[in-house]
Amino acid sequence: MTASLDLGVIGNCQVGALIDAWGRNVWTCLPRLDGDPVFCGLLTGEAIAAAPGTFAVDVKHAASAEQRYLRNTAILETVVHDAHGAAVRILDFCPRFRLYGRVFRPVMLVRIIEPVADHPIVTTRFRPRMSYGADEPRRTMGSNHVNFVGDAFTLRLTTDVSLSALLEERPFVLRDRKTFVLGPNEPVTESVDSLAQRFLDETHDYWVTWTRGLAIPFDWQDEVIRAAITLKLCTFEDTGAIIAAMTTSVPEAAASGRNWDYRYCWLRDSYFTIKALNRLGATRTMEQYVAYIANIVAASDSRPLQPLYGITGAPVLEEHTVASLPGYRGMGPVRVGNEAYVQRQNDVYGAVILAATQAFFDSRLARPGDEMMFHQLQAAGERCVALFDQPDAGIWEYRSRESVHTFSSVMCWSGVHHLVKIAHRLGLEDRAAHWQREADRMHGRICAQAWDRDLGSFTDSWGSGTVDASLLLLAEVGFLAPDDPRFAGTLNLIGERLVQNGYVFRYRTADDFGRPENAFTICTFWYINALASLGRRDEACALFDRMLSRRNGLGLLSEDLDPATGELWGNFPQTYSLVGIINSAMRLSRSWEEAL
Repeated sequence: MTASLDLGVIGNCQVGALIDAWGRNVWTCLPRLDGDPVFCGLLTGEAIAAAPGTFAVDVKHAASAEQRYLRNTAILETVVHDAHGAAVRILDFCPRFRLYGRVFRPVMLVRIIEPVADHPIVTTRFRPRMSYGADEPRRTMGSNHVNFVGDAFTLRLTTDVSLSALLEERPFVLRDRKTFVLGPNEPVTESVDSLAQRFLDETHDYWVTWTRGLAIPFDWQDEVIRAAITLKLCTFEDTGAIIAAMTTSVPEAAASGRNWDYRYCWLRDSYFTIKALNRLGATRTMEQYVAYIANIVAASDSRPLQPLYGITGAPVLEEHTVASLPGYRGMGPVRVGNEAYVQRQNDVYGAVILAATQAFFDSRLARPGDEMMFHQLQAAGERCVALFDQPDAGIWEYRSRESVHTFSSVMCWSGVHHLVKIAHRLGLEDRAAHWQREADRMHGRICAQAWDRDLGSFTDSWGSGTVDASLLLLAEVGFLAPDDPRFAGTLNLIGERLVQNGYVFRYRTADDFGRPENAFTICTFWYINALASLGRRDEACALFDRMLSRRNGLGLLSEDLDPATGELWGNFPQTYSLVGIINSAMRLSRSWEEAL
């Protein structure tokens, strides 16, 4: 079986793992979301069943499998049936629950296997790797555990399975429940079975309670809940950062070379993510993310803001390729780090202001915005004024050219526009008047330079004559009213040039890697929202349902999809795509009053 993105996600906001349709753990970074992939089978280029860097429970004569999440949780159940009627149930989760007045989220994965029909014959294949697949760790044994020792850290697997059967990969008859607890080199001081059951019960209760507190739409409830839980799993709670995806180097299209490391936090994503969290009522996660961004701004001092940062706030993300991993289906390169951190992307200043605006208007937050925060944001506003008409790499992070990109200009305007709102909120009318003058001047200049009268559309960069999908956000960020004929004209041209089989490409012009081959998932959600804002709700709902049908079997999406086949491509799970599900469902759903 070759690698695919038919994967489930487990995690606890410290670590995460990807489990394939047969219950094999094929991706786990430790000791945190951006760490060394101890399980890296997703990128080994081999058939998953035989790959190093996996944790599999192979059922003899396996014939079929089905998967589901326990309702409203991040606990994944896989049931594998053999050809003779026997079956094994595999439960995978990362413990997360309240303990001693705080959230317990250890660097730990728990796997429970049990027979659910007859007595299946299974083989456990526990094959961790270290140093991005380059090293096989040394093994030392205790009475009920095995240590896997690497240069950087040691893992301990505690289990009630025969260690001989585990290490020699010998088949055995599964007559009762067996448990695996993987974590740091720390002893388990109670029965591993009772510990796993206790952690399972507590984790189940945590997620059910968390889900119960969500504000969800009437329509598409299950879809939104799954997206919300997965978005939460992509949070690094220690700092509040939300990563773009859990993986690196899953290509955007087959053999395209568009392989990037997405285990970092893009400031550009922050406004739309915070908007989704706000709509869900996930205020604690939202507030932590706002605090992460505020800390980035404070730490930057007078230095330019970067497009992305590490999950701890680290600014340096040097990019290199890894020779020890062939890549997804052998389609390397595998990259660690992301060189985009050195790019000039002027939209980030506006994105930071938009994201921070929530703190000034949301009375639910424990730490509301104040004049000190406003002063910091004004420094970002000055950068917006200085840079809105300057060339940059743009939202799509072109690596070899710069232009005055319309989206960057508009986001700079939007940042200044939001400073006006904040100043009014704080009663600083002189500052509000100052920023309003700047916003009006910027708006007029952008319209003069980016509007193409002959095309009847805004263009992706000033005077370019081409469009990209970021123009779908002109109404979303308030630059144009939805009923402005210029917005309708831009939407129509995008529909003609960028939409294929109902899916939206970010652009169709060639870049450093040629012409894009696959649609960019979030862009289709932008298109759906734009249609809805123009009153084309039936068309928007039809496209939304079509997008939902392209989720994998567990309701998740990656970054890209093939417009002809619907196959998922790109890093996974893509938080921007999850945000797209949430925001579009909230926009399109009937109200509870309408529906009941």
